[in-house]
Amino acid sequence: MSVFDILVKYYPAFFKGLSVTLQLCAIIWSCGLILGGALGVAASRFPKSVGIPARLISFLLGGIPLLVFLFWLHYPAQAMFHVVIDPFYTAAFTFSIVNLFGVADIVRGALSDFPRQYMTAAQVTGLTRSQTVFRIQLPLILRQIIPPLMLLQVTMLHITLFASLISVEEIFRVAQRINAQIYRPIEIYTALGLFFLAVSLPINGVALWLRARFTRDTSEQ
Repeated sequence: MSVFDILVKYYPAFFKGLSVTLQLCAIIWSCGLILGGALGVAASRFPKSVGIPARLISFLLGGIPLLVFLFWLHYPAQAMFHVVIDPFYTAAFTFSIVNLFGVADIVRGALSDFPRQYMTAAQVTGLTRSQTVFRIQLPLILRQIIPPLMLLQVTMLHITLFASLISVEEIFRVAQRINAQIYRPIEIYTALGLFFLAVSLPINGVALWLRARFTRDTSEQ
């Protein structure tokens, strides 16, 4: 049985697992980019009241293996509060938190490192505050942060595979179930690898191209 035969025969299961994976990604990406971006801006504008706590939490999260964090929220935390939460939402919350602080670090760093002489030059030329932000600061910062943000979101896509360990029926768990039935690991996991390559490589390629094309060390300008 070839990879194509397996995909044709079990496409309803693969499609269901893929839809769960994409739902997870939609939540993780939207929460991370929107809330993380807002947190990064706030951390840059209020370095003591917001920036220090945000960096501390990010530092602590970086020291905890993601699987430990996921399992702790799924088992001990729910037992402590006597609640039972759908594993899908536990995984979405866990990965969104990780993505949120990752995005916040990128945005905060770009804003904090933005050369102040650019703002001074804009004031000298008579630009208003809003004109300076939208015509100078925002375009330059977007060029800096878009490549690492894209690469981070690809990483978060890969991380969704860990959701299978708490019984979320995403695409990796579906592949495991099918393999348990027919035991064709080469074909099944090859198909799974091709799927992630098809999704990840274009995003990685665009991110690397943008980094090479637009990213500059503005601190030396």
